[in-house]
Amino acid sequence: MTLSMYQASVPVLVRGLTNLKTILGKAQAHAAEKQIDQAAFVSARLFPDMLPLNRQVHIATDTAKGCVARLAGVDAPKFEDVEVTFDELCERLDKTIAYLKEFTPAQVDGSEERNIVLKMRSGPIEFTGSSYLLYFVMPNFYFHVTTAYDILRHNGVDIGKLDYLGKSN
Repeated sequence: MTLSMYQASVPVLVRGLTNLKTILGKAQAHAAEKQIDQAAFVSARLFPDMLPLNRQVHIATDTAKGCVARLAGVDAPKFEDVEVTFDELCERLDKTIAYLKEFTPAQVDGSEERNIVLKMRSGPIEFTGSSYLLYFVMPNFYFHVTTAYDILRHNGVDIGKLDYLGKSN
């Protein structure tokens, strides 16, 4: 069986964002139960030079929507990165998941050789569609989802590996 670009991107990204939303929900419940201001979690970092939780969510969602849009050859919607509460972050996750679910396999499949150019501060980086998905998007996406998980776990939220992995299909 061949794995298509759609199968390797959209369902995988949707699952990761869905699991992240579940984790944020557990963090929100934890904050309410312990009477901790949720801003303490949303602004928390693992180390002073790392980005806070809300930025981890912003980047994970930007990575996901940018990935599928680029593979399909369309422009991704721009989000303003203003979410600073659990409810706002979950709304952003919902909006991103809904956007990803708009794509069909026909829009993404066949993008393995599509030329993708990312404009970075250090200069443009060129990829084929498959190298972009496998060697840039997926590691970057999982880095930020994992960092969000780690920030919350480090701050006492009762989450575990199965929360991160989600329910098996």
